[in-house]
Amino acid sequence: MAAPDELFCWEGDWGLPSVSTDCLVVLAYAQFAGAPLKLRKICNPWRSPGGSLPALRTNQKETLSRPSDIIIHLRKQKYNADYDLSAKEGADSLAFISLLEEKLVPALIYAFWVEPKNYVDVTRRWYAEHMTFPLNFFLPGRMQSRQLDKLRLLRGDENLEAGEELEKELYRDATECMNLLSQRLGSQKFFFGDSPSSLDAYVFGHLAPVLKCKLPNGKLQQHLKSLDNLTGFCTNILLLYFPRDGRAENCGQKATPQPDGGDFDNVPNKRRKQFLSALVAFGAMLSYALLTGMVSIQHVHQGALEEPPDIEHIGSHDHEEEGDG
Repeated sequence: MAAPDELFCWEGDWGLPSVSTDCLVVLAYAQFAGAPLKLRKICNPWRSPGGSLPALRTNQKETLSRPSDIIIHLRKQKYNADYDLSAKEGADSLAFISLLEEKLVPALIYAFWVEPKNYVDVTRRWYAEHMTFPLNFFLPGRMQSRQLDKLRLLRGDENLEAGEELEKELYRDATECMNLLSQRLGSQKFFFGDSPSSLDAYVFGHLAPVLKCKLPNGKLQQHLKSLDNLTGFCTNILLLYFPRDGRAENCGQKATPQPDGGDFDNVPNKRRKQFLSALVAFGAMLSYALLTGMVSIQHVHQGALEEPPDIEHIGSHDHEEEGDG
């Protein structure tokens, strides 16, 4: 029997199996279609085979990164969540996915990556806290730049700048999109009846972070919560297909996987992080002092040196969770 495909995703939080919209889309589709994937949740995209997340490494050693490409691959492997859709339903599914890309995605990029308080207090902080040194110093900023480029591309404006007018326009489009999705869903469990499809995966992947993440500027969340059927839609998928992540959410606490030691390990982990942070800060200050000439190093004859003290190597590694998807 061939080895299962390997899916690399961002870790989860806020009661979600992943904090990434694209990862959520792929995870949801794989669950709906029953695809037996080997799941690896990480917080360092450079450790994925494609250098980004999500990434699917097939048993033929091919690497796929775009959710649409991953879904097409799974369909070719006979894991097709859209198998029972009629031709009209298939066309409607494509139309609503295009609507998401055009109307909702730009607003999500703005809410999580552009809006200053949301980005600083939530997005950048989350990635900086979950990445290892030195990635946490520069990678969140690089990710933000890529998201800004994507936003400009989606809007067709290379000189797009953040501001109140842009926010109003993007949020207006997003609320219109959510209203249309709510009308299409109606009182159904899923968009095309009792079985989930790729459209359900895309809608869940885009709306679940809006619903579960507590952003300082939560205008999109306020509107989503006013649409009871969409709120219930996201909640039901979490309960049915990702029950472990839903249970991990407890009064706003992080839902990131914990080591086997449980709560007992939290105190030493916190102290270790504090010590490493202080060590990094000291190293940065020392480097600055050396570069600016505030401190200089003089060469001393070897015979005048005393026996050096022992040096302890301090290291850390990314959390990695493996399991079947």
